[in-house]
Amino acid sequence: MKSNAAVIYEQPGKWQITEIEVGPPRQGEIVVRMVAAGLCHSDDHVATGDMPLTGAIPLVGGHEGAGIVEAVGPNTQGWEVGDHVVLPFLPSCGRCRWCASGMQNLCDNGARTLSGAREDGTSRHTLDGRPLGQMAGISTFSEYSTLSVNSAVKVAHDIDLVAACLTSCGVSTGWGAAVNSAQVRPGDVVIVVGVGGIGMNAVQGAALAGAGVLIAVDPVEWKRERALEFGATHAASSIEDAAVIARAHSDGQGADSTIVCVGVTDGGHVGAAFSSIRKAGTCVVVGLGNPRADRAVPLSLYELVLFQKRLQGSLFGACNPTRDIPALLELYRSGKLRLDELITTRYSLDQINEGFADMRAGRNIRGVIVFE
Repeated sequence: MKSNAAVIYEQPGKWQITEIEVGPPRQGEIVVRMVAAGLCHSDDHVATGDMPLTGAIPLVGGHEGAGIVEAVGPNTQGWEVGDHVVLPFLPSCGRCRWCASGMQNLCDNGARTLSGAREDGTSRHTLDGRPLGQMAGISTFSEYSTLSVNSAVKVAHDIDLVAACLTSCGVSTGWGAAVNSAQVRPGDVVIVVGVGGIGMNAVQGAALAGAGVLIAVDPVEWKRERALEFGATHAASSIEDAAVIARAHSDGQGADSTIVCVGVTDGGHVGAAFSSIRKAGTCVVVGLGNPRADRAVPLSLYELVLFQKRLQGSLFGACNPTRDIPALLELYRSGKLRLDELITTRYSLDQINEGFADMRAGRNIRGVIVFE
């Protein structure tokens, strides 16, 4: 099957629209016709080289998306042509230690798919007979994609797939960072640093969890203004200013939790966030930086030990895709979770580089590619 797709040929590089060949599904696989794909910072990390993918280049990008099943592999029970699916960027096999422990986001298959290969090390996408890497095993920047059923979650047919695609990464990651990783409780003082496609959903999650004071931090003024519409009670242009607000509402103690969702996170962001939390508070780190850059994080060991602070990483918001994606879409259906409002601009596939330029310039909360 022929498919137009956005391919990266080198790091750093630009996405190029290329006609590729998509292979037929094997057992345990489906072919999905994409309806929409979100433009997330992780794909931009691939293009800039901040996320090295040795051996996976050239690669068909995209790890946030939703679509409709076009074909089902042999002996693949429980799936039908016409099923509507959201494609979480992390697979869940249901059998490994982590899945069995209720931590599907840490499924052992995730490490292989994030490297650009399928679980079995092979590729279903080719160009002139040569294998192409498949971003997160799903490659949502392709009109059609062959992928494992472990990377698909069925959703109701009446749910708008353009909105639903956001739950495959940005919404789940941000919402879960607040609800699962930070464990926000009613009345908490919470800071969210960076209110783009992920941070805005950390704001939504913290608000739904009952945060009493919720401070959104972003250098872009209009994003700060939008965060107030999504549930923030205060907005600040810097973490230092946010920390002052947090202490003013906590008898000088600081935030119960601070969630770092900066697109390109560095040690300085983490250190400042760690300093903003109270005794026994939690600093949650969601954003990724360049793994080859300086890894130093300026933390006070005094505060870490004697103030019993907690530094917590958060992958996919510590969500379980098969449970939490349907739950989030039910919140959307009931009007409690805002998805449509997250979409700032819709692009065609051939506008992908323009979309990422808008993201880097701070013009979007979330840009979305909508396929014909």
